[in-house]
Amino acid sequence: MISKNKIKLIRSLETRKGREKTGLFVAEGPKTVRDLREAGFRMEEAFDDPDDVSRLSFLKHPQGLLATFRIPQRGQDPAAAFPTAGLSIALDGVQDPGNLGTIIRTADWFGIRHIYCSRETADCWSPKVVQATMGSIARVSIVYTDLQDLAASLPDRYPVYATLLDGSSIYTEELTPNGLILMGNEGSGISPQLRKTANRRLLIPNFAQGGSTPDSLNVAVATAIVCSEFRRRTPR
Repeated sequence: MISKNKIKLIRSLETRKGREKTGLFVAEGPKTVRDLREAGFRMEEAFDDPDDVSRLSFLKHPQGLLATFRIPQRGQDPAAAFPTAGLSIALDGVQDPGNLGTIIRTADWFGIRHIYCSRETADCWSPKVVQATMGSIARVSIVYTDLQDLAASLPDRYPVYATLLDGSSIYTEELTPNGLILMGNEGSGISPQLRKTANRRLLIPNFAQGGSTPDSLNVAVATAIVCSEFRRRTPR
């Protein structure tokens, strides 16, 4: 039977403090665990006994397998390692774990391998985020950094896209096969300071006619629309 200390340790991984203290995160479900192992993540321990998984799981409906993995260490300078030849995403203060997980999964689907997050963005190693990625966190590099410093380090006139209400329709604007796509906080959008770094301003137009309409799109939905339009016109 699993010990009380082991239960306490794994339950502590629900918090950022617990993950930072141990250097571990939790993954649940055969597919997510398999994807992480195949991507080279270091697995520390796995539990597949139904009673143990039930006691440890963070899910309402446990998936039969729970494992702990080492959080990868990102030692490189994000600016020095920035992939200027392709598309990357930058997230400015995205708070909802479900949104973050969905964005990671969306990036993976569209072949975008690098996401840069502001310090205020939710922790990608939380159980809710890892679960929402459905294994995509194994294939997308996620780095937390100062986004203004990152933008300032980019080559002159490098395409930096932002979805803003004063932008031009994404369906008519020229899109490049490389660039940094900025997406903002659920309530306040992209911070005023970071908006100044955008040299390509895009708008996802509202097609509703008459009556009241939403003020904005969910950030994960907006990211999916933007990524889809980029790939439709600028495939890999």
